[in-house]
Amino acid sequence: MTDASPTLLAGPGDTVAIASDHAGVDLKEALKGDLGALGFKVLDLGTNGPASVDYPDYGKALAEAVTGGKAKAGVAVCGTGIGISIAANRVPGARAALVHDVTTAGLAREHNDANIIAMGARVLAPETACAMLKTFFATPFGGGRHAGRVAKL
Repeated sequence: MTDASPTLLAGPGDTVAIASDHAGVDLKEALKGDLGALGFKVLDLGTNGPASVDYPDYGKALAEAVTGGKAKAGVAVCGTGIGISIAANRVPGARAALVHDVTTAGLAREHNDANIIAMGARVLAPETACAMLKTFFATPFGGGRHAGRVAKL
C-alpha cells in the first residue's frame, strides 16, 4: 500500500511554461491553445518567429522556469525534440522526456515523473502532439517501485 494517492503534475490554474526554437514555433503556438483549453496559465518563453535561434538557450530557460518554481511543468519543442530535451536535462531537477506517442507520454509521467514533455515539430502531426500533451498532464506519477529509480536521476 502506498502512503499517498498519486497526484497529477499540474492542474487547472497552474502555470505551464512552453518554449521552442524556430523549427517548433508553429507547434508551440498550437500547444499553447491546448494548454489554455486544459485550464493552465501559459508562460511562453519564446521563440516567436522563424529566425534561426539556438535550441539550448530555450531548453535551459524552460528547465530553469520549472525547477525554479515559475512553472509547475514545461513543454519543450524543437525540430525533433532531441536537442531541446538534452539542453533541458542539463539543469538539475529537470526531467525532460522526449516522447513520440501517447504511450510514451503517459509512461514518462507514470514511470519517470517527468516534469517537462519534449516533442519534435518536424516528426509529429499537431493532432498527435495535442493527444500526447493531454495524456502527459492526465497521468499521475505512479510512485512505488519507480520512486527509488527517479531519486537516482
